[in-house]
Amino acid sequence: MEERRRAQRHRTLKGGSIVFNEGRSAIDCTVRNLSEIGANLRVTSVVGIPDEFILQMSDKTTRDCRVSWRKATELGVAFVS
Repeated sequence: MEERRRAQRHRTLKGGSIVFNEGRSAIDCTVRNLSEIGANLRVTSVVGIPDEFILQMSDKTTRDCRVSWRKATELGVAFVS
């Protein structure tokens, strides 16, 4: 099977928050995979998560994100510059 990703993923297990609604709403998440251009996030449920949000990771890194795909408790995001 051919690898379609443009950047190498690194397995990780970091805590984070999906922040939206101008910083008034946040949903806890776990960052499972991370690359220069995106991440794989695990959540309790994807219900209510907007298509664009800010990801705040436990190491204080903050990235603007756009959702690429969703499953019941998982989502893939691309980092937006």
